[in-house]
Amino acid sequence: MQNLIDQMAKKVDEDLAKVSSNETLAEFWQTYLSKNGQVTGLMKQLRNLSADERPKAGKVINEFKAKVQAQYDQAALRMKQLELAQRNAAEAVDITLPAKMRPQGALHPITLVKNQVIDVFAGMGFEIFEGPEIEDDDHNFTRLNIPKDHPARDMQDTFYITDEYLLRTQTSGGQIRVMDSKKPPIKVLSPGRVFRADSDATHSPMFHQMEGLVVDKGITLCDLQGMLDCLVKELFGSSVRTRLRPSYFPFTEPSVEVDVSCFECGGTGCSLCKGTGWIEILGSGVVNQNVLRGCGIAPEVYSGFAFGIGIERIAMLKYGINNMGLLFENDLRFLKQFSE
Repeated sequence: MQNLIDQMAKKVDEDLAKVSSNETLAEFWQTYLSKNGQVTGLMKQLRNLSADERPKAGKVINEFKAKVQAQYDQAALRMKQLELAQRNAAEAVDITLPAKMRPQGALHPITLVKNQVIDVFAGMGFEIFEGPEIEDDDHNFTRLNIPKDHPARDMQDTFYITDEYLLRTQTSGGQIRVMDSKKPPIKVLSPGRVFRADSDATHSPMFHQMEGLVVDKGITLCDLQGMLDCLVKELFGSSVRTRLRPSYFPFTEPSVEVDVSCFECGGTGCSLCKGTGWIEILGSGVVNQNVLRGCGIAPEVYSGFAFGIGIERIAMLKYGINNMGLLFENDLRFLKQFSE
């Protein structure tokens, strides 16, 4: 038995010298110390000995097993220290290296213009109302004085979901919802996405609009122009002016297009204003009496004005963008040029 143990001890020392990883350590344990291992199996040899020899042999086997277990524990500790050293080396940070610079983000130009417009009108006491993007025909057209057979419907290039529901073509439906739920005085701004089947360098199937509505006693176009003067000075500079040109919208009467004096050439004429000195920026007018009456507001007592601003158009003018598609492509080379 002693000869067998001496031979196995020599083999144990050789195999321990080969242990260099947790995998080889596990193989060592499986070979010698597991339930079916060689050291554990020595106990089975006791049945071949006489009753007088078994106690002494059992003691020798137990001492040998304890020795091998101690060698295994030392090897396991060594592997743990080696693994920790390797992990520390892999995770080491060279503090002399330059830091990784994270690029600073910025708001999208549409968001910048939207926030700027909201700030201007919020300072004048306007509330913000965001209506649904899926609108019914009644709010999007009929109650805005655009009946079923009105030719203005053909100009909208509408995305219909059903005969009754559609993707809103304008945020003007929000003014109907506000006037239904609130009586004058009303000052509300309704921003949001709108949808029309139109796409080219200056149009997109989805774009952003902001509808403004004021209803009170004695409201006139003079109030509208004064308010828009404040807006354009904030957007384009203190030297710009506005002018109103007659136009037509079913939900306003009279209706006007609003132009701003060219902020590029100062009104002398350039390629931006096409030599006219003026740039069209939005449509507006006095709220049609039929629209007020349909919301239960007496036009004999109250009047109001409404205007609709295309956020993309303002952003393109303000930042000199010549293709609307750039606003939707998420190209970081383009977007990182903008900041507040």
